[in-house]
Amino acid sequence: MAAAVGNVAEWYDFGIYSYLAAIALDRVFFPDAGSWAPVLTLATFAAAFLVRPLGGFILGPLGDRIGRTRVLSATVLLMAGATLLLGLVPSYGTIGIAAPLIVLFIRMLQGFSAGGEYAGALTLVAEYAPDRRRGFFGSWLEFGTLVGYTLGAGISALLITVLPQHELLSWGWRIPFMIALPVGAVGIYLRLRLEETPAFRQLMRRSPAMSTMSLRRMFGVLVTKHRPEALIAGGLVIAWNVTNYVLTNYVPTYLTGTLPSHGVTGTSESVSSTLQVIVMIAMLAVILFVGKLSDRIGRKPILLTGSLLLVVAGLPSVWLLRHGLAGQVAGLLIMGFTLLCFAAVTPSTLPALFPTFIRYGSLSIIFNIFVSAFAGTAPTVIGVAVTGTGNLDWPGYYLIGAGVIGLVATLRLKEPAGRALPGSAPLASTAELLNPGRTSDEVPIEDPSAR
Repeated sequence: MAAAVGNVAEWYDFGIYSYLAAIALDRVFFPDAGSWAPVLTLATFAAAFLVRPLGGFILGPLGDRIGRTRVLSATVLLMAGATLLLGLVPSYGTIGIAAPLIVLFIRMLQGFSAGGEYAGALTLVAEYAPDRRRGFFGSWLEFGTLVGYTLGAGISALLITVLPQHELLSWGWRIPFMIALPVGAVGIYLRLRLEETPAFRQLMRRSPAMSTMSLRRMFGVLVTKHRPEALIAGGLVIAWNVTNYVLTNYVPTYLTGTLPSHGVTGTSESVSSTLQVIVMIAMLAVILFVGKLSDRIGRKPILLTGSLLLVVAGLPSVWLLRHGLAGQVAGLLIMGFTLLCFAAVTPSTLPALFPTFIRYGSLSIIFNIFVSAFAGTAPTVIGVAVTGTGNLDWPGYYLIGAGVIGLVATLRLKEPAGRALPGSAPLASTAELLNPGRTSDEVPIEDPSAR
């Protein structure tokens, strides 16, 4: 729960920018850019992904050296602080070009934090979960992510509904960013109370010298010993996150700005945000059941289903968005169900590809490189392609390409369900979790032998 609630805070902070991009931020920070204002706003969103690999390279290996919980507490603190600052930036009309430049810098801080967050949360949950229930526990992590996105979309939809546009543009858009402070405080509090994972404690008792392993050494082990696993992980990350960012980051702009500018009936900003919330709530209702199902039938059948849906239904789901409200609901539900196939089981799949001593670092590097290169940039690339060519089918082409990559990666994957994590002792029940012991002032002793 601490990992999931921390994830709520992290991805609420990271996601609200995209929900407000086509609603307010393009006019607040790029008022003179004309039809390119949405593209520039999305480009500022994508800038965070340029820094995510740096965060992964620094924070991931650090988590393998000093522990998962310390790094994860720091990522939530950094994200909450950066998001609060984003809500305080003056508009373009007040300080000119300095406004979007400050936003760009803050988005980079958020990207650095995100670089160490998600892979660490994956590692934490996987190392705590019993082997035969890892799919169920892993799905809680994405449950938290979806709650964060839903919270951001819901607050944005509420503001659009109750505030006149001039008030939304003058001060209303700042409210979601201000809410980051209490949400982040809860996440920080819970994570600071976490004990270190059993797998990491076992590693430190067996091989305490691992705490001094250099980044170069860790990267060398990853490249020479685990290259096939790295490529499989990268393929799954691409399929999963291209779907995610097309649905959550590009589709709102597509419905409210791109379609009307090309003479096609889109939808209003309030309806678009409401549709996003409906899809997220539908996913929340079933994601834990899909995660639990993967513990029974395996991860591969569900991942294959998601990949095939991208290939077969990627383009039709985009076509449906251009056919009124009923078509938009259907298209979004197709995308949402496809995303669900990845979101429910990939959190329990990726950590099982790497051993304990390089798990956090490997996942951080691989996840952030592939997300930054292929997924986080998808909204911007698609926006440029649609604006430059006038072809409204580009989102569908992107989804099909992601599905092909997902198919290849899944077919190469060895079924991880029900197996112990590499480098960890089998864990049949949470009752077998090691208790690290505590000092007189209730501070966990991570190595009981050092008591």
